[in-house]
Amino acid sequence: MSAILGRKLGMTSIYTVDGAFVPCTVIEAGPCPVVQVKTEEIDGYSAVQLGFEVIPERKVNRPKAGHLAKHGVEPVRTLKEFKELVDKVKSGDIVTVDAFTVGDKIKVSATSKGKGFQGVVRRHHFAGVGMTSHGQSDRPRAPGSIGSSSYPSRVFKGMRMGGRMGGTRITVRNLVVLQVVPDENLILIKGSIPGAMNSMVEIVKL
Repeated sequence: MSAILGRKLGMTSIYTVDGAFVPCTVIEAGPCPVVQVKTEEIDGYSAVQLGFEVIPERKVNRPKAGHLAKHGVEPVRTLKEFKELVDKVKSGDIVTVDAFTVGDKIKVSATSKGKGFQGVVRRHHFAGVGMTSHGQSDRPRAPGSIGSSSYPSRVFKGMRMGGRMGGTRITVRNLVVLQVVPDENLILIKGSIPGAMNSMVEIVKL
């Protein structure tokens, strides 16, 4: 197994070898320096900490700058830990897109687009109560009745209602690597993935 951090650049489409026209997502992945290898004896658990996207030193706070300096790594914007890399890399290594090949099955985790407060039609795919007949003017997108009668006289927890939508961590599994461009640190993944353009993504080989 392997893992890497990247940035979602956007979507495009390519033709495969057999002539199929496939939509895909372009991700700029790595290079990711191995900042720290955590062990059971010292840290209480095993994991590998990767960094991504070198930034000016002035943009890093002091605790993070001290941590990176201790391990001899340039200032980076993002730090993430992966258990999948345990026993596969050591401190000082650089993880690149070369760790992935065409046809690999992967899972991608990212923060989905935030959509703010949404009603039940958008959030839960309700059909609405009805048309604007019999004098109704505000019923088409209404949720309808939500409570019971005198018993239990309350709304049950988990009732599907309007509310904040998006902005949560989403993981999509069994995606396929269509193309790897090592010279430009790019990975093309079949289909779409969560997140807005330029958002951070985590890629793990299954």
